[in-house]
Amino acid sequence: MMEIPDHDWTRGGGLPNFVTHLECSETGERYAADRLHNLSRADKPLLVRYDLDGVRRALPRAALAERPQTLWRYRELLPVRRPENIVTLGEIVTPLVPLPRLAGRLARGGEILVKDEGRLPTGSFKARGLALAVSMAKELGVSHMAMPTNGNAGSAMAAYCARAGLKATVFCPDDTPAVNVREIAMQGAAVYLVNGLIDDCGRLVAEGEKTVGWFNCSTLREPYRIEGKKTMGIELAEQLGWQVPDVIFYPTGGGTGIIGMWKAFAELEAIGWIGNKRPRMVVVQAAGCAPMVKAWEAGAEHAPRWPDAHTFAAGIRVPQAIGDFLILRAVRQSGGFAIAVDDAAIAAAWREVAATEGLLLCPEGAATYAAYKAALADGRVKSGERAVLFNCASGLKYEMPEAGTRLTLGEPVDWTRMAGHG
Repeated sequence: MMEIPDHDWTRGGGLPNFVTHLECSETGERYAADRLHNLSRADKPLLVRYDLDGVRRALPRAALAERPQTLWRYRELLPVRRPENIVTLGEIVTPLVPLPRLAGRLARGGEILVKDEGRLPTGSFKARGLALAVSMAKELGVSHMAMPTNGNAGSAMAAYCARAGLKATVFCPDDTPAVNVREIAMQGAAVYLVNGLIDDCGRLVAEGEKTVGWFNCSTLREPYRIEGKKTMGIELAEQLGWQVPDVIFYPTGGGTGIIGMWKAFAELEAIGWIGNKRPRMVVVQAAGCAPMVKAWEAGAEHAPRWPDAHTFAAGIRVPQAIGDFLILRAVRQSGGFAIAVDDAAIAAAWREVAATEGLLLCPEGAATYAAYKAALADGRVKSGERAVLFNCASGLKYEMPEAGTRLTLGEPVDWTRMAGHG
């Protein structure tokens, strides 16, 4: 069990819990909270609902000052009821890293801040969602979990299942980065490589659910990964003094993070911790896989499957998202937009941020910087605004371009050239 200094919540054997029910994101139909669920009867994601008046009365904002800097500091807004079911690997509050040199060039009078999720366990923001999903699976009696993944989500599920003593099975496209595949296997999961895309893997998970009986933990097909991801929004508001930025650029595949943060901001306003200002939410996708951008530009509510999806930013290579309407709803309600950037721009942004600021993003995180530059150029973002870019994983998990100049001992060294470098 995690360490929390204010132990009054253990009286009576449980965490302070304000969950009232689950709700279909499309129809509003209610479902019992303490039972195992996947999608609603309408085949749409379920959302966890809370007694927010109760949270407001029970939790003064100042009480957070006494709590450890982990996502579990927001436990009144999380669904786990019993502390012994919390599965944790040390989910820290991730830093907001300013990019002052780049801001000086581009955002005169504004700020560029990176929410660096690569500091989390398993090196990506998937740790947030899977910490909650696995904790709730443990609480609800699940013994075997399965999911499709482009890499980092599978790594996180494998790690948290190992921590909880649950079986894990993961299906990956066969071009998933090798480091992710090996990481999944090292953490005890059975991993299968499929000659297709992530939604093809998802179909195999669904088929196996019927025959093997595992619990399907695919994106948005269970209610609790959203609850983990929403802590990004709560953390961000707290780090900015209970304010929100002008604009958030978010690398979007399945979109759980945008949906979760949008939910978080509504809950924070309901308990009186923030006002009614919202950041403009910006969906960032790769030009080779941009179903949400196409739907946003068409004014559509749903995004058809993207054919021939391709990009080296594997985490955002998701041809179709089951929560498309929720993503688009958050973008439109916030006054945001959806934008696609090509692989060349992503690669250039990856190198530019690393070489200028010393911050090694992942390719998906680099896509947000490429999108920010494009939006600044076309006027959708103003130079004086505060922008937050989400870096979803450590850049060290990705293969980087070959580098290095070979030297042979005993041969002349061009010191003049070295002196001029940089």
